[in-house]
Amino acid sequence: MSQPTSHQVVIIGGGAAGIATAASMLKRQPTLDIAIVEPADAHYYQPGWTMVGGGVFQPEVTRRTMASVMPRGVTWLKTAAKSFQPDSNEVTLEDGSTVRYDVLIVAPGIRLAWEKIDGLEATLGSNGVTSNYRYDLAPYTWELVQQLKSGRAIFTQPPMPIKCAGAPQKSMYLSCDHWLHAGVLGDIEVEFRNAGGVLFGVADYVPALMDYVGKYHIALKLGSNLVAVDGPAQTATFKTEEGEVTQQFDMLHVVPPQVAPQFLADSPLSNEAGWTDVDQHTLQHVRYPNVFGLGDAGSMPNAKTAAAARKQAPVVTVNALRQLAGKGPTAGYDGYGSCPLTVERGKIVLAEFGYGGKLAPSFPSWLIDGTKAQRLPWLLKADFLPWLYWNGMLKGREWLAGPGNMIAQ
Repeated sequence: MSQPTSHQVVIIGGGAAGIATAASMLKRQPTLDIAIVEPADAHYYQPGWTMVGGGVFQPEVTRRTMASVMPRGVTWLKTAAKSFQPDSNEVTLEDGSTVRYDVLIVAPGIRLAWEKIDGLEATLGSNGVTSNYRYDLAPYTWELVQQLKSGRAIFTQPPMPIKCAGAPQKSMYLSCDHWLHAGVLGDIEVEFRNAGGVLFGVADYVPALMDYVGKYHIALKLGSNLVAVDGPAQTATFKTEEGEVTQQFDMLHVVPPQVAPQFLADSPLSNEAGWTDVDQHTLQHVRYPNVFGLGDAGSMPNAKTAAAARKQAPVVTVNALRQLAGKGPTAGYDGYGSCPLTVERGKIVLAEFGYGGKLAPSFPSWLIDGTKAQRLPWLLKADFLPWLYWNGMLKGREWLAGPGNMIAQ
């Protein structure tokens, strides 16, 4: 067996959280020895897939090569993590090698568990079954929306946690807006079947969303969880409090159940639910001080969004560098997450909130009132935020996202 390699910092995951953290660390300490463990060839701007499914973006603008977003000076270990040995500061990789670290940063993202819905994988991308949660399927969503002139369209949302809790609704509202302007909405039955008990988890934003539920005549079915799909028959089966319900559809937009990656869930680093077990403010592991976690795989009770990772990366950066220097954490994360809810083409309800559903607006209310559907947030999502992602967040530029002060425990 080959000798383990060593790096000062090892980052698991080359997604938004991992790349942003590496870039932020190198901005502060350019000589730092960082390795990123990431098997994928491509990096995606996933918040853009809603816009692809709504006919606003072309899919190609959401994809770049992984090599092009790797920060200069980082060692790219092009394989996946297999297991963690935090007591010896080692990670075993899928290729059989071992890498040692002084500080480990865990950001592998969340796993889309398509297989948990019977029959789904066999019919995805055909028979009217689609999902904006996959790069290759978002264009099919737009194809279906354009083709549908009558019938039933069902949009689903699984139990929490999922990444971007507003995305299941976003696809529905943009689809309805298209049907409204095409003059066919009156001939389409639209259902939103949400496994949860509320339309959106932060109550302040619900009235504006309910206005659009009413405008589009959407049948809201809460406590309704998709468990099976028969593609050829175009039927979907849902588990409800009253028992199982099978419904015919012409278009079915599915959001899959989501779980922690198995290698993390099986490791000493996870909590009982499988997520990286970190302090929700410092993002430092509760048992291993030289381990930090952020992004969708973290145990923090925040909304799992790219905007959350953008705020978390500087906090992890500051605290991890202090750990390398033998000092304690000083930066704190307040649970910030953002969900730009695309309620129609050209208008967005900009939900921004922290822990406990506390509103956390980035702009004064005279400019943007997040509890109302407005045009300016649409311009942010369509034009500014993708640019900020590629040119700011992934480059270690912490515009609108500096590390917070230490939060009282």
